[in-house]
Amino acid sequence: IMSSSMTIPVIDVQGNNFKELWAAMVIAIKTSSFIAIDTELSGLGSRKALLAESIEDRYKAICHAARTRSILSLGFACYKKLDDKDDSTYLVQVYNLTLLCSEEYIIEPQSVQFLVQHGFDFNKQYAEGISYYKGNDKGSDAHGVNMRSLFIELLRANKPLVVHNGLIDMVFLYQCFYAHLPDRLGTFIADLSQMFPSGIYDTKYATEYELRFTASYLEYAYKKCKLENSKAIAGGGNGSHVFLEFCKYTGSMQSYIDYRPCLDNQNQDGALNICVQFSAYGWCPNGSQCSMSHDTDLIIQQDEKIREDKRKKRKRKNKKKGSQGPTEACSSPQGKRLHFEETELDQAVPISEHQEKTPSSEPADATHAFEPEKADSKNGNEESQPEASSEAPVRPKEKKAEGGTHRAGFDAFMTGYIFAYARNLSENTEESSTAPLIPACLNKLFLSGKSLPLHVAKSTFSKSSKAHVHKMEYVWGKGTAVKPEGTA
Repeated sequence: IMSSSMTIPVIDVQGNNFKELWAAMVIAIKTSSFIAIDTELSGLGSRKALLAESIEDRYKAICHAARTRSILSLGFACYKKLDDKDDSTYLVQVYNLTLLCSEEYIIEPQSVQFLVQHGFDFNKQYAEGISYYKGNDKGSDAHGVNMRSLFIELLRANKPLVVHNGLIDMVFLYQCFYAHLPDRLGTFIADLSQMFPSGIYDTKYATEYELRFTASYLEYAYKKCKLENSKAIAGGGNGSHVFLEFCKYTGSMQSYIDYRPCLDNQNQDGALNICVQFSAYGWCPNGSQCSMSHDTDLIIQQDEKIREDKRKKRKRKNKKKGSQGPTEACSSPQGKRLHFEETELDQAVPISEHQEKTPSSEPADATHAFEPEKADSKNGNEESQPEASSEAPVRPKEKKAEGGTHRAGFDAFMTGYIFAYARNLSENTEESSTAPLIPACLNKLFLSGKSLPLHVAKSTFSKSSKAHVHKMEYVWGKGTAVKPEGTA
C-alpha cells in the first residue's frame, strides 16, 4: 500500500492572538469550498435523555445541556478546491480555537479527565481562552472581534457546512454564538435551514449510508477514506483522487502552529489482539487501561482481511453453484455492530461521536471516542498525497505535537477529509455551481439509534424564532431575511 507520513498544521487560536489571526480566518472562511466543524464540550448531561425515543425529547435534552454546559474549543477546517489542478485538490487551513465561556457553566469531571488524557490544556484555556457569552446578543457585541462576529462571518460566507454526528454540535453552536435556543425542534430546524442555505452535511450519515464502511466513528472513517484513496492512486486508474495542500507558514505564524504528525504505520502484522468493542464503536469503557489494541490501523487491516476472505469464500461457493452469493453481513456499520452485539459482551456502549467529550457507562450507539494514550503516538497516519507532502511545512524543533487526535481542529480536519473523499466519489461532471455537493446527504443529520436522519428543512408548520429573524436581518441586511438557496 502506497503511504507516507505527513504533517498537518493546526493553527492554535486563543485570546492573545485572536485579533492578529482574525483577517486570516475570515479570508479562509470566505474563500473555502466547504467548511468542516467540530467542538469539545464541558459535558452533555443525562445520557438516557439524549437517546430518548422521541426526537423532540432528545432535542430538549440537548438544549438543556447547551444552556448549562459550554463549548471549550472549536475546530474548523476550510477546504478550498483548486480548480487549476487535476483530480480533487484542496488547499486546507485548520484552526483550533480555545474558548472560555464568561458565564457559569457545568463541567463534568469525566469530560475533564478524558480531555486531559488527550492533550487538552486547561491551564491554557483559563489563562488564554477567547471569552464569549451564550444566548441572545447583548448590545453591539456582534460588531467587534469576538466569537459572535466570527459566527456571523461563517453565516455570511454561505458555504456548505460539514459535521460528524453533528446535531449536538449544531445545538451548542446556536446557543453559544448565535441566539437563545428555541423551545421546539421544528423551530430550531427551520432556523438552521435559513442559517445555512448552502446545506449541512453529516459525514457520520455519509459513512453509514453512502460509503457503507464497516464502522463509522470518525477516526476509522477518516483512515479508511485515506486508505481507499491511496489504493486508487497506487492503482493508477482513470478516476479522480483526493490530494491536499497546506499553506507555508512563516514569521510569527510559525509559533501558533501545532504540527500534527500523521505517522505511517500501515504495515504492521496483526499480532496484537484487537478490542472487539473499540473496533465496532470507537470506544471502550476500559480506556487506556484496556489490554487489547485500540489501534484503528490494525482494526481497518483486520476488517479488510475479513472482507477479502469472505469475497474469496463467496467466489468459491459461486463457482460451485454458478449463482450469486449473499451480500456481506458486516459490510456496513449496522452489520458490524449487530455482529458485536451477538457476542453478548456486557460492557456498556456510549452515546454518539460526542462520547469523546463525555464518557459514560450507559448503553447507546456508536462513537469515535476514547482511543487510549498508548494509541496516541500512532494515530492519524496520512497517505501520500504528492502536492500535500511537498507543501507540508518543516516542523520547528521547539514545538512538540500535543497528545491525542482529540483536538477539535484535527477532528474538523478529519471530518473535512471524509467529506472531500465522499464528494469526489459522487462527483458529477455536469456540476452547476448551485448543485448540492453530495445530493444524497444534503441536510441530513445522523440520529443515534435511528434508521432515518433528521432532515434540515423548514416545514410549512414551523415558524422561525424571533431572535433568529432579527439575526438574519443583521446577517443579510434588512428586507432580505434569508438569502436564496444556492447563492454563494
